Amino acid sequence: MLIIKALAVWLLILMLAVTNGVLRESVLLPTLGLPSGMIVSGVVLCVLILTVSYLTLPWLAVRKHKQQWSLGLFWLFLTLSFEFSFAALQGQSLMEMLAAYTFTNGNLWPVVLVVTALAPRLMAKLRGWK
Repeated sequence: MLIIKALAVWLLILMLAVTNGVLRESVLLPTLGLPSGMIVSGVVLCVLILTVSYLTLPWLAVRKHKQQWSLGLFWLFLTLSFEFSFAALQGQSLMEMLAAYTFTNGNLWPVVLVVTALAPRLMAKLRGWK
C-alpha cells in the first residue's frame, strides 16, 4: 500500500513540476531572463517538493528512517526514469539529456534532484519525528 501512496504523491509532485515548467517558460524567463528565471523556478520547485512531502508524510506514515530514505530514493528513481524516458521519446541524445544536469544559466535541476531524495527525511525531522 505504501508504494501506491508514494506513487500518488510523486504524481502530485510531477504535476506541480510540469506546472512550474509552464510558469517558468511563459512568465519567469520572459520577465526575469536567464539565469534569474531558472533560479527562481528551481527554488520554487524545491519549496513545492518539500511542502508536499511535509503535508503528505502523516498520510504516508513513514515513521522509520529507513522508510523515509527509501521513499526519497523511490521518488528520485521515478523522477529520473520519467526525465530520461521523456527525453528519449523526444529523440534527444544522451549528451542533450545530460546537459540538463549542469548548473548552466542558473539551472538548479541537480539541486531539485537532491531535494527530492532528501525531502521525506528532512520533513520528518521538521515534524519532530525521530
